[in-house]
Amino acid sequence: MKILHTSDWHLGRTLYGRKRYEEFRCFLDWLTDTIEQEQVDILLVAGDIFDTSIPPNYAQELYYRFLHKVSATHCQHVVIIAGNHDSPSFLTAPSALLRVLNVYVVGSAMEDPRDEVIVLRDKADQPLAIVCAVPYLREKDIRSVESGESMEEKGIRLVEGLKAHYEQVCDYAQQQQQELYSQGVGTIPIVAMGHLFAAGGKTLHEDGVRELYVGSLAYIGQDMFPECIDYLALGHLHIPQCVGDNNHFSYSGSPLPMSFGEAGQDKQVIIADFEKGSVDIREKNIPRFQQLKQLSGNLDDIHSEIEALKQQAESVWLEIIYTGKDIVPDLWAQVEDMLADSKLEVLRIKNEAPYKGVVVPEPGEGETLDDMDEYDVFKFCLQAHEIPEDSQDELMQSYKEIIHSLHEEDPNAL
Repeated sequence: MKILHTSDWHLGRTLYGRKRYEEFRCFLDWLTDTIEQEQVDILLVAGDIFDTSIPPNYAQELYYRFLHKVSATHCQHVVIIAGNHDSPSFLTAPSALLRVLNVYVVGSAMEDPRDEVIVLRDKADQPLAIVCAVPYLREKDIRSVESGESMEEKGIRLVEGLKAHYEQVCDYAQQQQQELYSQGVGTIPIVAMGHLFAAGGKTLHEDGVRELYVGSLAYIGQDMFPECIDYLALGHLHIPQCVGDNNHFSYSGSPLPMSFGEAGQDKQVIIADFEKGSVDIREKNIPRFQQLKQLSGNLDDIHSEIEALKQQAESVWLEIIYTGKDIVPDLWAQVEDMLADSKLEVLRIKNEAPYKGVVVPEPGEGETLDDMDEYDVFKFCLQAHEIPEDSQDELMQSYKEIIHSLHEEDPNAL
């Protein structure tokens, strides 16, 4: 029995205003072909299917087209959980229809954790795997708010809530496993899913990985997951990695680079092959469907790198970071001249030179709203209004809680 684990598709995401429809389409076509070639029995998608809670029409079209195509492959089941970017109600709305295609969707924590346990069977009605489909757990799902609690106390309760939820779900999965064993079926593997930030997880600047819980204390280690789990398919972090030293607990990472900082990464899916009580874990690299390149240096450095790229005669999207000492007021124009008669296209130029050593840069050529997230903008406002430094941390913390509460809301819910 083979399982393919993927996550963090972020369908609908743009890169500095550029739509990436063709990249997403190519990835999903490649994934469909891989599922058939590898004879995958179960596909697990561990959250953040869409980039926003109200995805554009073209992103929805890609999603449903893919699920329809997968239903005609060797794959017998698809299990999808919601991530923190997803709208639970949007994902689960077509659940009854998708079940006809053997697609199971869990959008939010169930009132009864046992409803997150799915026993998947083959066409002969023989059990293949027991899947603990735990979606992204919102704060309201795993802890009660207490007045006067500190950030540390809040973080401890979040970790306790996460751990307790997995224990409840996995306890029921073990009961199902024992029941099947008593029927003479044999030991069926328990596969868990999750969308969370494990302790020690690696991220990159500008990769768009959102802080899940205010205070960053709710990171859980591999020892906090029940021992009965044979494989843990995680989503949320875009860099492929294991939890601790356990390669049975893994993040598949995002299939496309979500920022220029990820341009050099090898993207992958994970295949878990269960046979005779053991599991073989291996990674399969995803092709790069659109080349991204980050160039940094003075004008001569940038010109040399552009000339080298032009020799390759490939389509490449560029992010250029100018770090030269001289102020170049017509930087965009000079770069555009360098790109003439090539397949290279610049999506972003960051001119760092004029602002080195400046505490509060004014938005301009060196820094625009595209370069800033909501926290950068708020920090800029605090400094621009000369708010005392001893008040800024407290105000920023309050602001983070407000933003977090907005992200936790489901705009599609009744």
